[in-house]
Amino acid sequence: MNICILAALHGSDETLTTRVGDDEADRAAARCAHRIERAISAHGGRLIEATRERTLARFDDANAAIQAAVDALDRIRNLPPLRGRKHPARLGVHVGALSTEMGKPSGEGVVQALRIANQCEAEQALASAQAIARLGSAARHLVASRPVAGLDTSRLDVTVHEIGHGKAEAVRQPLAQRNERLQLRHRNGVVHVEEIRPVVLLGRELGNDIVIGDPRASRQHARIERRHEGFILFDESTNGTYVAVEGQVERLVRQDRLLLTGQGRIGCGFACEEGDEREIVFFDFE
Repeated sequence: MNICILAALHGSDETLTTRVGDDEADRAAARCAHRIERAISAHGGRLIEATRERTLARFDDANAAIQAAVDALDRIRNLPPLRGRKHPARLGVHVGALSTEMGKPSGEGVVQALRIANQCEAEQALASAQAIARLGSAARHLVASRPVAGLDTSRLDVTVHEIGHGKAEAVRQPLAQRNERLQLRHRNGVVHVEEIRPVVLLGRELGNDIVIGDPRASRQHARIERRHEGFILFDESTNGTYVAVEGQVERLVRQDRLLLTGQGRIGCGFACEEGDEREIVFFDFE
C-alpha cells in the first residue's frame, strides 16, 4: 500500500562535532529529534521508527506530512545557535510502498524518503514530485514551484522540490489584514486575542490576563500570541497545557507550542475531562 513517509536524519556529523564538541553535538541531535517527533505528533503522523540517528513517520495525508516537515524546521530553527553551524536536521517526504514485516520499516516509500533526506543540507526539507502531486491548497503554498537543481541525481530517481523555504509570507495574506480574532472564555469573563491585544497570558498569578485558580497551574503558565501564521499557544509550565479541539484527541503541550484551530478547551496543568469546568478556558474564532 502506498503511504506518505517522512524521513528525518538528525545524527551529528564530523564538521559539527569538530566545531562544538561531541557532547554538544549529541545534545543538538537529540533536541532536533525531539522537535521532529513533536511536529509529527502535532500533525497526526505516526512514528514507525525513532533512533538516535533517524526518525521515520507515516501520514495518511500528504498535506499533513508537508506541514509537519515545515513545522519541524520552524521548531529547530528556533533552537539556540550552534556557533555558526546549522542544526543537524534533514527531512525527506515521499509517497510509496511501506512494509513493516518483522517490525522493521521498509519498502520503496521508506527507501526513497531516506534517499531524499540524505540529499538535504542541514535544516532543509525536500519532497518528491509524487508527494507534491497529492497536495491540496492547504499545503501547496509551502512547496517551491521549481525542482531543486544540482543534486546528485545518481542517488535519486525522483524529482524533488524544497519545502518550507521562506514558507508562505509572500503568498499568504498576513494575519494582521484579516478580521479574525480568538475568543477565550473563562468563568464569566471573555478575553480576545486580536490586533490591538496580540498576547494574552494565562496562569495562577493575579497579574495574568486569565487567572487560573487550579493549584496544578503554574504562576505563569502559558501565553497565546497572535502571529502571522495564526494563534499560537506557548506552554511555559511545569505540568503542561492540555488542549482539546472539538473532534480531535486531546493533546498535551509541555514546554512547546501549538497552533490553535477550530474550537475547543484548554486545561492549565490538568486534562480537560478531569478538571473543574470553572477553570477550563474555552476558545473559538470570531
